[in-house]
Amino acid sequence: MAVEVTRADRRRFAAVWAQALMGTSYVPMTSAEVEGRLCGYTDRLVDALLSDPFDPSAARAVGVDLVGVHFTSAESLARTIDLLGDEILDVLRLGSSPTWRDRVAALQGALCSGFVQAARKRTLDEQEAIRQAVLDARDSVEQALRTSEARFRAIFAEAAIGIGIADTGGRILEVNDSLRRILARPSEELRRIMVHDLMHPADTSGMWRMYEELVRGERDQFRVEKQFNRPDGSTVWTELIVSLVRGEDGLPLYQVAMIEDVTDRRMLQERLRHQAMHDPLTALPNRALFLERLTAVMQEHEPGDRVALCYMDLDGFKVINDSLGHHVGDDLLVAVAERLAGAIRGDDRLVARMGGDEFVILVEDSTGTDQAIEVADTVLRALDEPIRIGGHELSVSASIGIVERPVRGQTAAELMRDADVTLYWAKADGKGQWALFDPVRNANEVAQFRLSAKMPAALERGEFYVDYQPLVGLRDFGVVGVEALVRWAHPELGRLGPDKFIALAEETGLIVQLGRWVLREACRQARKWQDDFGAAAPFISVNLAVRQSRDPNLVAHVAEILEETGLEPSRLQLELTESAIMGTADEPLDALRALSRMGVRIAIDDFGTGYSNLAYLRHLPVHELKIAGSFMEGLRDAECADPVDARIVGTLVDLAHALGLTVTAEGVETHAQARRMAEIGCETGQGYLFARPCTPEDIRDFIASRLD
Repeated sequence: MAVEVTRADRRRFAAVWAQALMGTSYVPMTSAEVEGRLCGYTDRLVDALLSDPFDPSAARAVGVDLVGVHFTSAESLARTIDLLGDEILDVLRLGSSPTWRDRVAALQGALCSGFVQAARKRTLDEQEAIRQAVLDARDSVEQALRTSEARFRAIFAEAAIGIGIADTGGRILEVNDSLRRILARPSEELRRIMVHDLMHPADTSGMWRMYEELVRGERDQFRVEKQFNRPDGSTVWTELIVSLVRGEDGLPLYQVAMIEDVTDRRMLQERLRHQAMHDPLTALPNRALFLERLTAVMQEHEPGDRVALCYMDLDGFKVINDSLGHHVGDDLLVAVAERLAGAIRGDDRLVARMGGDEFVILVEDSTGTDQAIEVADTVLRALDEPIRIGGHELSVSASIGIVERPVRGQTAAELMRDADVTLYWAKADGKGQWALFDPVRNANEVAQFRLSAKMPAALERGEFYVDYQPLVGLRDFGVVGVEALVRWAHPELGRLGPDKFIALAEETGLIVQLGRWVLREACRQARKWQDDFGAAAPFISVNLAVRQSRDPNLVAHVAEILEETGLEPSRLQLELTESAIMGTADEPLDALRALSRMGVRIAIDDFGTGYSNLAYLRHLPVHELKIAGSFMEGLRDAECADPVDARIVGTLVDLAHALGLTVTAEGVETHAQARRMAEIGCETGQGYLFARPCTPEDIRDFIASRLD
């Protein structure tokens, strides 16, 4: 991050740090020397905090160095961790954004890890010295024994960790002052009790199994984390190492227990874990804690267990955030979180914030879909009442995706994926509601996705091809034009029509590349017909997708293809749907006008199915209207023709002629339809009555047959 922290701010933080640490541990340095040493540590921490990419590892080394200069007490660590919280952000003037808080938390964890590791190494070194003293006392001659025993006594008495010696029967023989302070019991009391009297209800059976193995001589040492109860009712957490001392014959003689008080470290770890597992804004469990619990549910399930997820996203939150400010958006998220926490209660339920304006509700031991739907309805009701934020009364709704199913055979990742998919179904279906996961719908969407993913490679491999359908004059039945229709020869699914992949190409943006390929193929084929039939050759009509019409290079590409193929511009017609051309903005409209000036024909396809502004139509660069085939259905039978359809078609034809446009009737399947459209004044027809879409060779034969 591009943030600068002045040298003065760094020194000020080091001074505050030095003042906090003085007196917490015995350090053989003056206060000035301590402050100077901490200045260097501060530079390393600040540089790590500001690093990009962020790397907290320098804080681990600082924790090691603190132990190295004898700041080894739990209070030294606790005060350091506290200063690395809000204090460092305040002193360094960095603010309190979630990013800084996350980085500070990472530095706290790294420093604590380094400190604990170094402190543990220091403890283990002391333990090794003690153990060596015990061995020396056993093996040395009387003088050496006295010397070793004196050394042992000195270490035993002055060690920072608690030490206790017991016989193999479990009777405590000796304890040092540190152990007395840790357990908060007098030495005399400890010498009167047995090791088993120090059992804690939370002790695992595995710990005491290892203890029994040790006193039987089956193992020499074990290490565990253990709780002890103090007389005042409090609990102390310790790191316990129990070692076996053997006699010259190898048989067990004594057991030596070394106990380190790790209560402060444990509390710090729990605090850091809470920070890492909860959202700092809403205080709800975050994604990490949610996934941890969901994974545990999936792994610990019993036969017949079910689980439900309600994945929720606020509708229109971005508008609120952008218009009223992020502070209002944050307050709104806090208010929503409070309503969710109040509405969804129970030990078998968990409400978490996944990030942004997304929340998720886990229902363990679900009783079925009805229960999951009830939870979703409860959430929607909880958001019914407007939320007042800073003088604004905000109405907020949510969309919820519901997944409810047996736990067996599922993974947490699969549940989250399906819940996320279902959430977007709810949004697409109108928002402010829930949607239930539908495996059939999901399978169809996955199939569509896979199909779209294969389209680019299919285009490169030449799997697409073009069929052609003639536009026939309704009076002389000559071939006036030919429409190019793209097809996909899928290697697994067989022949696919445009209804299977054109929409996917539109969504992915491949439609521009695919449309350009179709245009080039169609123009190349039309040029062949032009060479074969001269002036009698038909024009080629190619569909233009919405994205293609908005392509800034459209005019240049059309000109390039016409020049490349040698096709006359007047023999090319580009078709746009009515809704596309009516909604065209000024820039794409300029492109259509440029194409029209070039000599290219422009046609409106499926006319009559959209919402045309007829006054606007007269200003468009259009040459032809193609009346939608749905109007032909009412004219299928000459004796029972639908008068409404006939009147509509007649009106459309009159309108087109008034604007100087030619008209093609699509979907002509019967002679009655063809005759009626000719009587109405329609120039050309297209449909199965004349020919189905077919190969270029079949079209050539069709054109030739109409010229005979």
